[in-house]
Amino acid sequence: MKKRPFGLAVAQLGPIQPQDTRAQCVARLLAMMHEAASRGAKLVVFPELALTTFFPRYWMTEEEAEQRYFEKTMPGPETQILFDTSKKLGIGFYLGYAEISKDGRRFNTSILVDTQANIVGRYRKVHLPGHSDHKPQAPFQHLEKKYFEVGNEGFNVWETMDAKIGMCICNDRRWPEPWRVMALQGADLITLGYNTPSVNIHWPEPSHLRMFHNLLTLQAAAYQSAVWVGAAAKAGVEDGSHLIGGSVIVAPSGEIMAQVQGVDDEVIFCMADLAMGDTFKQHVFNYAAHRRPEHYGLITERVGAGPALGKPPVD
Repeated sequence: MKKRPFGLAVAQLGPIQPQDTRAQCVARLLAMMHEAASRGAKLVVFPELALTTFFPRYWMTEEEAEQRYFEKTMPGPETQILFDTSKKLGIGFYLGYAEISKDGRRFNTSILVDTQANIVGRYRKVHLPGHSDHKPQAPFQHLEKKYFEVGNEGFNVWETMDAKIGMCICNDRRWPEPWRVMALQGADLITLGYNTPSVNIHWPEPSHLRMFHNLLTLQAAAYQSAVWVGAAAKAGVEDGSHLIGGSVIVAPSGEIMAQVQGVDDEVIFCMADLAMGDTFKQHVFNYAAHRRPEHYGLITERVGAGPALGKPPVD
């Protein structure tokens, strides 16, 4: 099978402190964009909420959050230089940020920008974790359900940059449905950014499981969906709260092809052969030959678990 080389870079961000400005964050992204381009990348993946600290850890009014942390336009005055540099270098990018839509709605959003600096795709996060009520007793809060609406545009795939590319964000990676929906659109590559804390505020989860589950979901999803995965984290200690990092590039075989070494700003790169995914799609995960959706109805009929449906055989 003819190879389909695709230069893929993932740019992990070290911590962004509350006092850091947009301009400072963008300068860090630009430095990593230059590095990714110098290594032959066609696309660089940046993290979720890459322009600010992970503000859902703080209790504030929605209006205050909008003023401090949300983008009303993209590109905007501080982010235009990312697009200008993208076009100059001939490199596309995935960028996560807090979006205020034209009709005033708030979403946890990512965009896909091609090598000519055109926004070719947008994704609004569907699986919002955390809570919306005030938990002052918690070491920090996880208020995505307070500040964001559930995404309203589904899980799409875009044909761009000689590939079929999908997007998701953070908690989406833990759920199998987004991966399967994008795989059914023939995705070659799925990109995602995340901010995952080391501490689970809802129950005493052993800290080592945070990274284990991160890698487990990404590797299993890459294999079962026959896609490459570029996953970019925010990492390190933000205002006393530690984020796990662990940014990776995973092949359709489920193997990790590149992984960060630390919790600072760091670029990883792989010359991904998209044809590897084609091989898996034609054989073990040949959906047209092997899927049986007539038996999967509960996936869309139920949200939570319900009664067991098994009955004694009648023949």
